[in-house]
Amino acid sequence: MDETHKKILQRNRVNLVTDLDPSKLYDGLLEKGVFTQDMIDEIQSAGTRRDQARQLVRDLETRGSRAFPLFLECLQETGQESLAELLQNGAPAVTLQTLSDDKNLTHLSPDGWQLRPGPGRIRRDSLQSYKMDASPCGHCLIINNMEFEPHSMLKNRKGSNIDCEKLERRFKTLNFVVEVKTNLRQKQIKHELLTLSKKDHSQYDCCVVIMLSHGTEVNHNRFPGAVYGVDGQYVPVQIITNYLNGQHCPSLQGKPKLFFIQACGGGNERDMGFEVSPDEVEPSSGGMDDQTDAIPMSSSSDSLSMSDEPDARPSLPTPSDILVSYSTFPGYVSWRETQAGSWYVQTLDYILEENAATDDLVTMLMMVNNEVSQNSAKGLYKQMPGSFNFLRKLLYFQTQT
Repeated sequence: MDETHKKILQRNRVNLVTDLDPSKLYDGLLEKGVFTQDMIDEIQSAGTRRDQARQLVRDLETRGSRAFPLFLECLQETGQESLAELLQNGAPAVTLQTLSDDKNLTHLSPDGWQLRPGPGRIRRDSLQSYKMDASPCGHCLIINNMEFEPHSMLKNRKGSNIDCEKLERRFKTLNFVVEVKTNLRQKQIKHELLTLSKKDHSQYDCCVVIMLSHGTEVNHNRFPGAVYGVDGQYVPVQIITNYLNGQHCPSLQGKPKLFFIQACGGGNERDMGFEVSPDEVEPSSGGMDDQTDAIPMSSSSDSLSMSDEPDARPSLPTPSDILVSYSTFPGYVSWRETQAGSWYVQTLDYILEENAATDDLVTMLMMVNNEVSQNSAKGLYKQMPGSFNFLRKLLYFQTQT
């Protein structure tokens, strides 16, 4: 497909996902040779109407130069003229032909069309998406540690209640059953995770765990870092994820398990950033009430040796269907405003609100990374979120129509 047409589809993706009725288009797209029956079957298996619309538009971008005008023709023939007009307003005039006459395409097999061999012009099949149409979609556990016991030597986390309220509202909007637990000790954190792992998730499609606390670094096999209970005892992120892996929670096998960690990666490193050209970034400055969730890295055997990363061992098994999103890069502080909440959660909530209807989770997390990286604390310090992604498919959240 011509790049101009691709950009038109991408610009109008929100409208297409919201308003398009794919079921009316299948016969016409098949008859005109835009898609094969196998491709239509794959789109129909994507799930809800929104999911099918999203998959159809994504697959359409992989077709030949006649796919766009033929798609417009199908929209007009099926009473979806408003969408056709929306797309046509930004499209250059194209003479309609049958897709099979397109010299950029060749029909290789009953499985589908493929671009003629050329420099990088092979059609790439769309990645599959996780099934995410159960209602409710799944459980979401939020553990919010704000007030720490005096003997823990950890400061209270002002502003964390704002983060918690935002995420509770957001994941309810995404059709999750949300449970919030506040100010838990280490053993209580483990108990809540064990309780969650013992639930029957067979009727659900996903599970989410959100940790809001102080953090530190510990030895790890796959996932770095640890979060503190209010008693000053920590739980490694590796242990947190293990509660929901396929071995310990069979009803979540093959389903996405998402972990969002608003805590420091350990250490007191403050990122000073580096200079960029003025037109590349417009930094925003945090207020004077910026706080961090940093805990100095322990010098005990639990501390992480940066020169000896166990993750690098090729013999370690890779956990599937797990994504862990961190508010900051391991070893650096995570900034939190006492009146507005943390940079990471503010941005995550906003990106989910604006983009969940059209974009997959990994794409949205890249948007979060970009937005947070442009902030600065006290006009000086920076922050960079990151994630460990072991998902096998694209993940699209449910959104309200």
